[in-house]
Amino acid sequence: MTAVAFAVGAVISIVSGACGMVIATQTNFRTTFSAKEGLAPAFRVAFRAGCAMGFALVSLGLLVLTILIVLYKSINDDGDFKSLYLNEKEGYKKLFEAIAGYGLGGSFVALFGRVGGGIYTKAADVGADLVGKV
Repeated sequence: MTAVAFAVGAVISIVSGACGMVIATQTNFRTTFSAKEGLAPAFRVAFRAGCAMGFALVSLGLLVLTILIVLYKSINDDGDFKSLYLNEKEGYKKLFEAIAGYGLGGSFVALFGRVGGGIYTKAADVGADLVGKV
């Protein structure tokens, strides 16, 4: 069950990263276009897009986590609520040990995304540096 939670966390992290990049790319264009009118409209567009992106990604992660907890709890209950209350402490311990894989999977993908992104950032810095020198 922990491995499934790990895989789900990794997939949700990838989806969140892709959604975040799409939103950031579109926002950069809109912010630049709004900057023609002044600093205040550009800041307003950037701030609103950042809020929307933050709420969307956190909501996605929490929604999937809640669904995973409810799913795992229903699997462990077997429709008999007495077994949960008799071993409530042990049941919740197993549940949250399995759910811990969700956070680990998301962090795992985010870590490698950051390392891989650093390579592209370095290449962009070198390219900008060469353009500036030319």
